[in-house]
Amino acid sequence: MRKPRTLLFWKPYGVLCQFTPEPGAAHATLADFIGVPDVYAAGRLDHDSEGLVVLTSDGALQHRLTDPRRGHPRTYWAQVERVPDAAALGALREGVMVQGSRTRPAGARLLDDEPDLPPRTPPVRFRKNVPTAWVELTLTEGRNRQVRRMTAAVGHPTLRLVRVRIGEWTLDGLAPAQWREVI
Repeated sequence: MRKPRTLLFWKPYGVLCQFTPEPGAAHATLADFIGVPDVYAAGRLDHDSEGLVVLTSDGALQHRLTDPRRGHPRTYWAQVERVPDAAALGALREGVMVQGSRTRPAGARLLDDEPDLPPRTPPVRFRKNVPTAWVELTLTEGRNRQVRRMTAAVGHPTLRLVRVRIGEWTLDGLAPAQWREVI
């Protein structure tokens, strides 16, 4: 029996979080970057989101990372329109209504400075009269497009979204489209 493998991958913008392409789709997939056999994504990121994806051949680990009852923390940096005030950040912390139900409480804070991230291709749209800010959100649930829906619910649509941490794993030491194996 082979030893299970676990990889950390910085998924670039525009890449589908699957190995098989959609029929007729022009999006790149994980297979365009990762040639390791028998590893599968433990969770997803939308094609328009970037950042950390864990891939593993360990079925028990994959289950722990995707089971909604486990509630493991995932941290995101979201560039949003306008600067959220204390009320908006408080609402994110308490949970907001998304698709008819309230999200779990989340960690939410305004980042003092723009994070040191490589530029995105294509770049985020720029609007001269609409300032942007970066918010760090730590969630313990993983609904479809949850961060984007949460920030929109408090009046601050997400322009760029980067997952920077899953549990103890981070993007540290990786660049977009790079992966490394962890023990």
